[in-house]
Amino acid sequence: MSRDRAVCHTGRVNQLSACLSHPQFRAGIKEMASIIPGISAWGLVTGVAMVKSGMSVPLALLMTFTVFAGGVQLVSLPLIAAGAPMWVIWATAFCVNLRFVIFSIQMRPFFVRFPFRYRLMLGYFTADLTYVLFQRRFKEPRVGEGQIEYFLGGTTVNWFSWQISSVLGIVLSDAIPTHWGLQFAGVLALLGLTCSLLTDRIRWVAAVVAGGAAVAAFALPLRLNILVAIVAAVCAALVMEAAQPREPS
Repeated sequence: MSRDRAVCHTGRVNQLSACLSHPQFRAGIKEMASIIPGISAWGLVTGVAMVKSGMSVPLALLMTFTVFAGGVQLVSLPLIAAGAPMWVIWATAFCVNLRFVIFSIQMRPFFVRFPFRYRLMLGYFTADLTYVLFQRRFKEPRVGEGQIEYFLGGTTVNWFSWQISSVLGIVLSDAIPTHWGLQFAGVLALLGLTCSLLTDRIRWVAAVVAGGAAVAAFALPLRLNILVAIVAAVCAALVMEAAQPREPS
């Protein structure tokens, strides 16, 4: 394994210092900082929603620090409040987070050289926006370009922005008036995130199919229209990908 500055996972003070002072670490912080308002709005909405749904403050705090997935949290809360069967809650959460399987597959070549326990940590901190920014900046894995430093810089900002705003939403849920329109702000933040992921025709078609399926199946109980939308989108994407002509080897 390379001993250059990209290796900042061994826990040594000098290597940690090199990681934190790396130009790519600062670049990751700078790029992620530009979208802090959207992250914070979504985190605040999620924190408020957890308490408003009947969850206790300690349990809400535990959920935000361990789950660290706003989409899953917001989707599962109505199901929990409605007393949905556990398999429905788990199936919904699993389907909503299926995109992270794709994220991990595409990120694996960049971080495969690190120990397994370290990759588990990177998996926990990987989020939609950190993935999008990383993939835009780096096209192929190269040791010494500061890729891990960039990822950690963006992740640091993303994690703290989310957790601080989410905790504020949890603690101040009773003091935050509903006329602030935080739900709408959260929808805008999620819409911006969704649009940033629509980078090719297949993803656009999958998004349109998912939206149509979710509306068509809206009458289903226990928010099962979300599962229908996800399955429909995945099927549409797989069909389109299979129909694409393969490049000659």
